[in-house]
Amino acid sequence: MIAAGLGATCLAAGCGGDGDPTTVEDAQHTQSTTAQEPASDDPGTGRPAVGDGGGGVGLSPLGNFDQPVYITQPTSGDDEHLYVVEQCGTILRVPIDGGDPQTFLELGELITCGGEQGLLSVAFDPGYEKSGLLYVNYTDQAGDSRTVEYRRSDDDAADPGSARELLRIEDFASNHNGGLLMFGPDRELYLGMGDGGGSGDPERTAQDPDSPLGKLLRIDRSGGGGYEVAALGLRNPWRFSFDRKTGQLWIGDVGQDEIEEIDAVPGSALDGDPPPNFGWSAFEGTQPFNSDQQAADAIPPVLEYPRDDGACSVTGGYVVRDPELTSLVGRYLYGDFCLGELRSFPADPSGEGAGDRPLGLKVEQLSSFGEDASGRVYAVSLSGPVYRLDPD
Repeated sequence: MIAAGLGATCLAAGCGGDGDPTTVEDAQHTQSTTAQEPASDDPGTGRPAVGDGGGGVGLSPLGNFDQPVYITQPTSGDDEHLYVVEQCGTILRVPIDGGDPQTFLELGELITCGGEQGLLSVAFDPGYEKSGLLYVNYTDQAGDSRTVEYRRSDDDAADPGSARELLRIEDFASNHNGGLLMFGPDRELYLGMGDGGGSGDPERTAQDPDSPLGKLLRIDRSGGGGYEVAALGLRNPWRFSFDRKTGQLWIGDVGQDEIEEIDAVPGSALDGDPPPNFGWSAFEGTQPFNSDQQAADAIPPVLEYPRDDGACSVTGGYVVRDPELTSLVGRYLYGDFCLGELRSFPADPSGEGAGDRPLGLKVEQLSSFGEDASGRVYAVSLSGPVYRLDPD
């Protein structure tokens, strides 16, 4: 079970400072609280291309779970269920229209659970209907990161005996594990990896091109432990997403002591040489951090906010494309684990977060967002509830 108080906070927050002083001073809050006017209507729909973020959204409970950290759905092969990941090792298959959840995969005996460790995500092959393949990431009993492939059995559960390890990454600390697996628009499998933990990037992994830590990795699914660095300079990309309409990559990167940040680049940039560099640990947000690290080509955050008024850890979300959520469509939805307040801004990477505003909803211990195959959006609380965002 996850430890109370500090342990629960550490899951998403990354226990940023670990008590160490930061080198960042006078961080500036760059969020704008002035709402941006909606863009012109989408042709033929009468709906705004970008909502004003002003409300009209409610939270519909899906159920109550044991330390849930993620929710998703295959894009093919099962439109009647959602899949909820519980931190201590269980994936549940949950009927969308109500009914009792069924255990889809149980891995509790293989993992370390607590703090920022545990079963952290599941991703389904884009061709899941035919292939039956799915992928999980967890921290094993040695504290290392493992990405493992499983295959669906005839009874619509995952077959534990089908496990095939794709990638094992040795880790030196218990925090900053990242752990989100997600397929990109290119149908490749991506994994967000934190810098390995500790405080202040002690092993200087995030800017080291030879380390898988502090990176967004593109995993070779043929096996053998192969990967490519798709992006670097990340501290703890706990949650990232691809805009289902544009392919844009959005990352919520958890800060050290002072600044939380949201980053974005076109999905095509992940094939760049060199790959996109988000600056950690030469920078925390836009502020210099480790003076011995260089990141001259660092991409600045789209939005950053300070750790004041109780903020502790950004929970990255999604660009909302559900046309029923009129006020949120075309906006990037995100929150903070400690504050729980849902916020959004127009999904313009060059806009510096202009138009950022609260939605008027709160989810305690906001551990994750999720998206189903049709684009509906969900919010997950580590304390148990999982919600769907519906028109209010």
